[in-house]
Amino acid sequence: MLLDSILGLFSRDMGIDLGTANTLVLLKDKGIIINEPSVVAVQNERYGKQRIIAVGAEAKEMLGRTPGDIEAVRPMKDGVIADFDMTEKMIRYFIEKTHKRRFFVSPRIIISVPYGLTQVERKAVRESAMIAGAREVYLIEEPMAAAIGAGLPVNEARGSLVVDIGGGTTEIGVISLGGIISAKSVRVAGDKIDASIVNYVKEKYSLLISERAAEEIKIKIGTAVQQQKDLTYMVKGKDQISGLLSSVDLTSEDVREAIKDSIREIADALKFVLESIQPEVAADIVENGVVLTGGGALIRGLDKYLSDTVKLPVFVADEPLLCVANGTGKALEEIKSLKQAAND
Repeated sequence: MLLDSILGLFSRDMGIDLGTANTLVLLKDKGIIINEPSVVAVQNERYGKQRIIAVGAEAKEMLGRTPGDIEAVRPMKDGVIADFDMTEKMIRYFIEKTHKRRFFVSPRIIISVPYGLTQVERKAVRESAMIAGAREVYLIEEPMAAAIGAGLPVNEARGSLVVDIGGGTTEIGVISLGGIISAKSVRVAGDKIDASIVNYVKEKYSLLISERAAEEIKIKIGTAVQQQKDLTYMVKGKDQISGLLSSVDLTSEDVREAIKDSIREIADALKFVLESIQPEVAADIVENGVVLTGGGALIRGLDKYLSDTVKLPVFVADEPLLCVANGTGKALEEIKSLKQAAND
């Protein structure tokens, strides 16, 4: 109790949605102030040393375009830390950017993590944030953060179901009375969907494209269901047969075919969670439906596809990309009632 009161005096507490694709930082009482790609660019120097030259949006622009001594890396993979050192440096960069480098206040930080993260992986996240300058580190599971950020009644005695489709993982959770009563995390999300587009274009059109190009295709014409009017998008790449630069006009039907297996895996995970819940909670879900959050929620027709699959109403949350980050911010304000979600 006393610790909560003391921590509440700090005005620069932070919530971090530490995502595979993007990191969002929320400052208490000010909202989201950073939304940048989870990418770090380093220059390899003598004796194995590495110097950070860019983080976030600037570093992402370097992906696939760097000379031999510069490397752009994504330190998070499938929702977990793949490169501890780079993750620590990335978190430090975002903390310093948040405080505008004028002075340093060791903040209390809540970080969202995938459901079912191992104790070793949880420890790695905590240690990265502590080394980066955090005073206290709390972890909140992404389904809970997404549900809070989407405005679902997580503290009430009724079930709410959220599906958060991020960059590395899709997090599905049923929440009631401030806790997660059933959940599943699958490593099928934005990155895998992008990779499936890369492979499809390579196999059908013999065109080599980057994952950045695939992400752009997904945003521009991606769809989970057949559209009344086919959308088209010109994609440029390298012909793998001739080796020359080339382009093709992709259609939304191409993309639907490319991503159908990934979308099906997400639907199967949702069915698994629905089959595991008690009748009373099931009745709540039938009444309230399923809420989609995360960048994947913006794929055209995904709500309809999932609704047709599970025979339930499915809704896209307001500002789905921001739900997890907003949820960490609300958790900062309601840490007492969310002790089941925050792992201190």
